[in-house]
Amino acid sequence: MMKLSLAIVLLLVPTFAQAWPWSDDMANQISIKPQESVDLKNPGMRPYPKHSVPIPGVSSLVKDMGASEKQLNPIPADDKSVALGGKLFQIYCTPCHGYSGKGDGLVGAKLLLKPFDLTADQTKERSDGFIWGYMTFGGAVMPSYANDLSATERWNVINYVRKVLQNGQSAVAVTPAAK
Repeated sequence: MMKLSLAIVLLLVPTFAQAWPWSDDMANQISIKPQESVDLKNPGMRPYPKHSVPIPGVSSLVKDMGASEKQLNPIPADDKSVALGGKLFQIYCTPCHGYSGKGDGLVGAKLLLKPFDLTADQTKERSDGFIWGYMTFGGAVMPSYANDLSATERWNVINYVRKVLQNGQSAVAVTPAAK
């Protein structure tokens, strides 16, 4: 009986130990909490850290697909934009949409719902803002790329799709250089 009581007490000790004062020492220490100021004369958070550099490019504040569909592409479809869009397309889009943009990528082939054919008339008729919004918010199968691609980069991808893929050209597969 004594051994059983000792075993029960030993099993319950860790449970009660969580209630001791040292169990939350990490939360209650002398430190700066989020959005607190070090300077007592100027409480609150500074809007921008010292020596911060703004991200270049276009910013876009849209809340949903309806708002994004009305946007116009602010990035001219010059050679530089199309080239950058092509590189980004190969990185982010070819797994599902394939190099030709027809939805025949290696990952896309395994999905139950096939990725959009970016060269189809249905896609050509869509506005640049719609495609940008789809990249931003995602869709039925497509994830959102708002965290992976900046607003400007998404417009560059659209320029690539419009100027290269929808004109019958295909992306060139990038292969590692032979050693």
